[in-house]
Amino acid sequence: MPGHETAPVLGPENGSARPASPLELPDLDVAFYPRFFSAEDSDRLQDELYRTTGWRQETIEREDARIPLPRLTAWYGDPGRIYTYSSITMEPEPWTEPLLEIKDRIEQVSGTTFNSVLLNLYRDGRDGVGWHSDDEPELGEMPVIGSVSFGGIRTFVLRHKKRKDLQVELQLAHGSYLIMRGPTQRFYRHQVPKTEEPVGPRINATFRRIGSPEERT
Repeated sequence: MPGHETAPVLGPENGSARPASPLELPDLDVAFYPRFFSAEDSDRLQDELYRTTGWRQETIEREDARIPLPRLTAWYGDPGRIYTYSSITMEPEPWTEPLLEIKDRIEQVSGTTFNSVLLNLYRDGRDGVGWHSDDEPELGEMPVIGSVSFGGIRTFVLRHKKRKDLQVELQLAHGSYLIMRGPTQRFYRHQVPKTEEPVGPRINATFRRIGSPEERT
């Protein structure tokens, strides 16, 4: 984009089991593994997640209307790790085998232990998520968000909250893993925009660490 200080677009062709080149933008701490999971494991895990997840259609209130989210969601984790966003409060379902397998593998490179995960099912290009930051109080001051993607490739955009010229786009491909940490949520918003291009279903699992009520007081 002319006049914008923009990091390179990173896609599947850049990938391997190692992280791609660091995204060198101010106030951003992100590591991206375009091919963290093998194609075989990605196919299997996508199928298992689709079949074993208790998908829900949540709604948000806007004045006099209740608007369905443009995606299906689910929340899993340790007992008591309740999560609230957009006035939606989610009680965790018990961990499933595919989620525990993914959790174990990504924790080996994440530098943290996750205790919960928000799953999103983007059924086609008409599903997406608007600009937001994962900065709810229960996530702490500098949360680590581990985002795993299976299925159709979707564009993920990060943009600085105060400097609109600081922006990066990533192509989140089948089996990719993105870690956001440090000050990222404080200074950046992100989105998965809707698209009119034909794209298959995508499952995104964003692993988090929810503090207990005692840890937040």
